[in-house]
Amino acid sequence: MKLALVGATGMVGNVMLKVLEERNFPAVDLFAVASKNSIGKVISFKNKNVTVIGIEQALEKKPDIAIFSAGGKLSKKWAPLFAKSGTTVIDNSSAWRMESDVKLIVPEINANLLNSSDKIIANPNCSTIQMVLALKGIQEKYGIKRLVISTYQSVSGTGVAAVKQLNNERAKIDGKMAYPHPIDLNCLPHGGDFQENGYTTEEIKLVQETNKIFSTDNIKVTATVVRVPVIGGHSESVNVELNNDFNLADIKQELALIPGVVVQDDTKNNLYPMPITAHNKDAVFVGRIRRDYSVKYGIDLWIVSDNLRKGAATNAVQIAEYIIENNLI
Repeated sequence: MKLALVGATGMVGNVMLKVLEERNFPAVDLFAVASKNSIGKVISFKNKNVTVIGIEQALEKKPDIAIFSAGGKLSKKWAPLFAKSGTTVIDNSSAWRMESDVKLIVPEINANLLNSSDKIIANPNCSTIQMVLALKGIQEKYGIKRLVISTYQSVSGTGVAAVKQLNNERAKIDGKMAYPHPIDLNCLPHGGDFQENGYTTEEIKLVQETNKIFSTDNIKVTATVVRVPVIGGHSESVNVELNNDFNLADIKQELALIPGVVVQDDTKNNLYPMPITAHNKDAVFVGRIRRDYSVKYGIDLWIVSDNLRKGAATNAVQIAEYIIENNLI
């Protein structure tokens, strides 16, 4: 098994290396791929030294699987070349997510759609992954009519520059700004780029990706994305309007049965999901589960997950594991 990790020296790439080690991924050869500035650097993987190579060299080695986490522009150029050579590409950028012939996969929900002809597979947006995983059982049993989402997203979702801005501000250091405003002691209702319709690109991802993952176009979705001064972990307030009536105890049971979901809903003891407790974990945590009395069939959920793990690295690695286990290479 030959695995190429494109973007191995980046923030998500570092987490992917950690996840691959933790899950004892069955790779005989790991090709750590990065930009020209990083070629020749040595990284550690499974107690071995791995020398970083360029993407051209990685293509020549014809890996069985390539996980891309180096941005949409690079993915658009290179993913088809790897796919043409027989490599199965799992892409973490937004480049391929809404392409009609590319599958958007959260393994616990729709990995069964994959087959050996899928040579480019898209990893969803981090905010989408944690939400749809929590909603899986609810959608299957009751049907979702509408979602109203407010996210509270950590700066690590923007990247290294945003984390540095936050740390600089806390240390009273003047530095490069990743955001148009200070982020420490502040909240920015600005995720991605603003579009003509008033929504941002991050908000549109939640709208479009949710329906694609659930294989429908009937769920009405509106979203507001907010960046908050948290280094790791995305939180979401999700208002769900269902097509059918429900029992709240059954909803909690449905949530508890979903692989990868942990219910933390004991308000008497102040137990509810928080980024600080979700950090460095693969689970999606759900709490504040309550009926919304303003509509006929409504519930409110608070969903938290580590955006660099299940929201990116872990989901991609799980897709790779599924491909191997089911001989889809």
